[in-house]
Amino acid sequence: MNKQNKLAPFHVMIQPIGARCNLDCHYCYYLSKEKLYPENKSGMSIQLLESYTAQYIDAQSGPEITFAWQGGEPMLLGIEFFEHALRFQQKYKRDGVQIINTIQTNGTLIDDEWCRFFKENHFLIGISIDGPQSIHDTYRRDKAGNPTFHQVMKGISLLNKHKVEFNTLTTLHAANAPYPEQVYNFLRNEASSHFMQFIPIVERRKSKDNANSNNFDTVTDRSITPTQYGTFLISLFDKWVKQDVGRVFVQFFDVALAASAGYPPGLCVFAETCGSALALEHNGDLYSCDHYVDPKYKLGNITDKELLSLVNSQDQVRFGKNKKTKLPRYCMKCEYLSLCNGGCPKDRFIKSPDGEPGLNYLCEGYKLFFKHIQKPMQIMVDLLKQRRPPAEIMFMI
Repeated sequence: MNKQNKLAPFHVMIQPIGARCNLDCHYCYYLSKEKLYPENKSGMSIQLLESYTAQYIDAQSGPEITFAWQGGEPMLLGIEFFEHALRFQQKYKRDGVQIINTIQTNGTLIDDEWCRFFKENHFLIGISIDGPQSIHDTYRRDKAGNPTFHQVMKGISLLNKHKVEFNTLTTLHAANAPYPEQVYNFLRNEASSHFMQFIPIVERRKSKDNANSNNFDTVTDRSITPTQYGTFLISLFDKWVKQDVGRVFVQFFDVALAASAGYPPGLCVFAETCGSALALEHNGDLYSCDHYVDPKYKLGNITDKELLSLVNSQDQVRFGKNKKTKLPRYCMKCEYLSLCNGGCPKDRFIKSPDGEPGLNYLCEGYKLFFKHIQKPMQIMVDLLKQRRPPAEIMFMI
């Protein structure tokens, strides 16, 4: 491979099982991707796994290389698949490079054997859980429509038993948006989560008035509203900043702090441009992003063309730059632009107050939150520059 063509670090979400899953979560945007690959019965082949591993390691130039396993439910592939993955990683890794494996799971398949494997091989586990039982079971059901809360909590208990590192991923929607403190307390205490991620559910659908249009201009009743999103984050932040700074880590707040301090946000949603977080399907098809697994955004297949050349392609470069170049004028004049950079392009489907298309559906929520945190974030930035400890930061805020 021509080393001079290497880019800045990029990240690939590997979907080795495709969209196959043992659950049928009502809001899951990825389940519908099964229609793209109706022939997918067994997931990624071992031959393709080795080819991808070699290409991905060779394309990375940093001291750490992360393999991010997603789905669907990647644990359906079984431990043997991931044992192959580890062997290939060792086979192709360079001296001085650290390999990190993360896996995002619904948690229902975790048992002692899996935990021993995760612990022995230093996997970081992401567990999807939406809150207490009455909230979680609203939308997170299995294929037969049965609730899944107790299975997930059993999985978390086993991870704790085996001292496997994990974080929680909580989607925000109509069922949990009204209960921020209840959700936070549950995650912190019952779910013993000290690393939390929150992702807003924004499901688009065609309005009744435009049923024949190709534009999806309304959202489902399950979706969180912009105001709900802002007030949820504010409630969480107020509780976190009073009692848990330095003890509990909330991804959104870490990103906001970095942006407030003038550093890159570290999360693609708030980056100035896109293009560095791609998605690889089980058959080798590479897409611009896991939210854009659609024929229009397919870059090619890594069995036909090298991974790095696809990442470097004009289509992907254009995709990444569009996030910045297609911002409406309303965003360009916003005092919070440096914090959100317009948010994720997938949510930029409403019109600005002056009628220009491309405003983020969640804009109002972002504004509520960023306005609320200005003063405490500035205090934290100033104290961090002085290297104050977390307890002192909490006291002064």
